[in-house]
Amino acid sequence: MSVTVSIPTPLRPYTAGRDTVELAGDNVRQVLDGLVALHTGLKRHLMQDDGRLRNFVNLYLNETDIRHLASTATPVRSGDVLTIVPSIAGGSPATAEAQAALSHAEMLRYSRHLLLPEVGVTGQRKLKAARVLVVGAGGLGSPVSLYLAAAGVGTVGIVDFDVVDLTNLQRQIVHGTSMLGRLKLDSAEDRLTDLNPNVTVERHETRLTSQNALEVISQYDIVVDGTDNFPTRYLVNDACVLLGKPNVYGSIFRFEGQASLFHAKQGPCYRCLYSEPPPPGLVPSCAEGGVLGVLPGIIGSIQALETIKWIIGAGNPLLGRLVLFDALKLRFRELELRKDPTCPICGTNPTIRELIDYEAFCGIGVEPAYAGPEISAEELRQEMSEKGADLALIDVREPHEWEIVHIEGARLIPLNQLPERLSELDGHAEIVTHCHHGARSMKALEILRGAGFGKVRSLAGGIDAWAERVELGMARY
Repeated sequence: MSVTVSIPTPLRPYTAGRDTVELAGDNVRQVLDGLVALHTGLKRHLMQDDGRLRNFVNLYLNETDIRHLASTATPVRSGDVLTIVPSIAGGSPATAEAQAALSHAEMLRYSRHLLLPEVGVTGQRKLKAARVLVVGAGGLGSPVSLYLAAAGVGTVGIVDFDVVDLTNLQRQIVHGTSMLGRLKLDSAEDRLTDLNPNVTVERHETRLTSQNALEVISQYDIVVDGTDNFPTRYLVNDACVLLGKPNVYGSIFRFEGQASLFHAKQGPCYRCLYSEPPPPGLVPSCAEGGVLGVLPGIIGSIQALETIKWIIGAGNPLLGRLVLFDALKLRFRELELRKDPTCPICGTNPTIRELIDYEAFCGIGVEPAYAGPEISAEELRQEMSEKGADLALIDVREPHEWEIVHIEGARLIPLNQLPERLSELDGHAEIVTHCHHGARSMKALEILRGAGFGKVRSLAGGIDAWAERVELGMARY
């Protein structure tokens, strides 16, 4: 029998770019074994050393999570689709008494809302009374904040501490060229108040941490997760669970996105979907892997939509449902989510009763495998001049990145091909690995060390640091 395995974008480099693989097997385990036998690079992403499925990878047989079936022993039939879903890092609506009246100007501004029976004057007043916190003013936070402001949400809080960079403007549409170098909070506040002066923008110029998250989030009715890293994502989830707040989730990578709504009082939380994060470096960030500029607009719009629906009490929220979007196929899929009774924070017997150290939980800064030696761009330039061909510079980026720009004398071996191409390298040579910013090259360093290569270092900051500090005329991306 033939089963179709749907491969998500982050894992396609390990299947030669294929988005589906046809395999035979009587159950999920046999299909998985066939998959990793055919594409060996997938194994470390999907399975632990003892063969068990990793906790940050979920499998759906057709539309059902196999955890709610017979796990990997679940029988399969010809024509079934096995989907791999990896982790990619308000309180109650306002009461009628709290709803502020609408001015004549507001009635005109929101007239297209007022014509909708599902919104009307009552719904618009709920929006005006609502307080929404947007975590991050980046790719997802941009469309979310713009549409919430345009819709008339009375108070939009934004958590961000970054400044506007030229590379942001390809997707972070709340910012403009005139705001380069300024705080994203300044840029977002200016744009939102220009779009709708009736909206109050509350600024939180800080990194959300275990020390301040409960205080910040407690001030709002509903939270929109626009984060781009796993520590903050788990922090937002846990704070929302502890405070009883809805959490509107969105994530993006390359051409794919995910969206859902978590509310532990009524359904699952993010930990019910992914009980633990992937190891550091295993899942590239958008800075490393790229993202189609329009994609956060699509996923962010879904997040804004779900937020508005929740506030006005219209329609069916994404509670207990996970939406997957594939931009290349222009296809949406919906998968069922269930509350996990063993969830450590919202399960039957929770073990997490306060916020924890999320960087340690996600392995940031404590993973010994990534603690290898680094070499600065200036040091590499000096050694290349002195040692010439005796120093092997290995570029572990993708071929399309190599075409954008590369260091003269480097050799391209993409990270996903490195385990199969070790024989091409001299085990006694001095090797320096590099990528875009340094994360993938540290993973390459780990692979090489594990294979017995003793003289391996990683270029700190990657080719971007080289372009910034050594070869100043080099293109940056």
